[in-house]
Amino acid sequence: MAARAGIVVTGTEVLTGRVQDRNGPWLSDRLRELGVDLAHITICGDRPEDMEAQLRFLAAQGVDLIVTSGGLGPTADDLTTQVVAGFAGRPLFLDSDLERQIADILRSLVKRWPDLDFDAVRTANRKQAMVPEGAQVISPAGTAPGLVVPPRNGSGPTVVVLPGPPRELHAMWETVTQAEEFRAAIVRRTTYEQRMLRLFGIPESEIAETLRVAERELGDLSGLEITTCLRRGEVELVTRYEPEAAERYEHLAALIAERHRSTLFSADGSSVDDQVSRLLHGRRLALAESCTGGLMAARFTEVEGSSAYFLGGAVTYANAAKIEALGVRAELIERHGAVSPEVAEAMADGALARMDADTALSITGIAGPGGGTEAKPVGYVCWCAKLDDGSKLARDVRLPGDRTEVRDRSTTVGMHLLRHLLRGEEPPRG
Repeated sequence: MAARAGIVVTGTEVLTGRVQDRNGPWLSDRLRELGVDLAHITICGDRPEDMEAQLRFLAAQGVDLIVTSGGLGPTADDLTTQVVAGFAGRPLFLDSDLERQIADILRSLVKRWPDLDFDAVRTANRKQAMVPEGAQVISPAGTAPGLVVPPRNGSGPTVVVLPGPPRELHAMWETVTQAEEFRAAIVRRTTYEQRMLRLFGIPESEIAETLRVAERELGDLSGLEITTCLRRGEVELVTRYEPEAAERYEHLAALIAERHRSTLFSADGSSVDDQVSRLLHGRRLALAESCTGGLMAARFTEVEGSSAYFLGGAVTYANAAKIEALGVRAELIERHGAVSPEVAEAMADGALARMDADTALSITGIAGPGGGTEAKPVGYVCWCAKLDDGSKLARDVRLPGDRTEVRDRSTTVGMHLLRHLLRGEEPPRG
């Protein structure tokens, strides 16, 4: 059996949703890269009894390693080290060398605030130098050190204690993985391959049927851990397996490619954003957005190298803005409505002309929560992807979901229209 781990994310701000957990997913990827099977990610508030309950739960699951994040600051609610020490049965002591190291860090920090009392700050931070007996200290990337706390008498999981700020946690991870106690905890690690297939224009139920067909036609699928997820309107099918199951995966991937050749757009896990980015190199792209309010542009600016082809975009909610910024004719809006295939094409034409582009994408729709009519309800969206040679792809459909979902999925549809247009393909309906 492979080495198993659990992650405990602490912080009432994370538990209540005020801060999004970024450490759990990041640590999950790092553990998979090391060949460690992640059993659980738990989140708890800054209550010592709840933290200890999470540690005891994971220990009862037989994990070899627990990684915690958060709760290492100088304030009264930062109690992770204290709780872990009690869980491991290791008394705390003041590490004088660590205290001096933290003091040196604090001296450079307080220079920004000359009115602060350094001695008072140092006293508040002294708790960060309290270390469980027998633990290995990981030098801080901020002011909070990390810890690798081995089980007493070799019974139970090793606990890695890391700070909450992702920048600090990331900086300390490599040192953690080199710690003797950490490596001893994951001695049963294995090798995992993880592959992703991405499909668009298909419901999850179709993939579920394909997996049933695979079980009938391919037989043994043991060793393949398959998960499906509908995200941003795309179906992601992720398969994790150990090397001996590689041939079974290839057979499965071939079956999916055969059954879904029109909707499988990525066999290597690459995103549609990256694929469109590669297709756009050497071209000049302009955007015209209404209901998406700049979200389409945001997707492009997040792609590395987009500055080579992305000229910019116009966000035009009001009819007057469509007329002024994009040259859409007022009578066209009056005749067909601002949310219509005709106006979407006019917006694309305006983006091409006004920004001297050779490729344009426009989106206009009714994202809600209010508005809409029986003919054009909330969720009705129109797209037009167009090249300066006149070739185009246009769609108008009603998307399900609330305002956020409609806006987000609208950008995904836009990306796929661009992909098909630039490849000279007609996209599947759906």
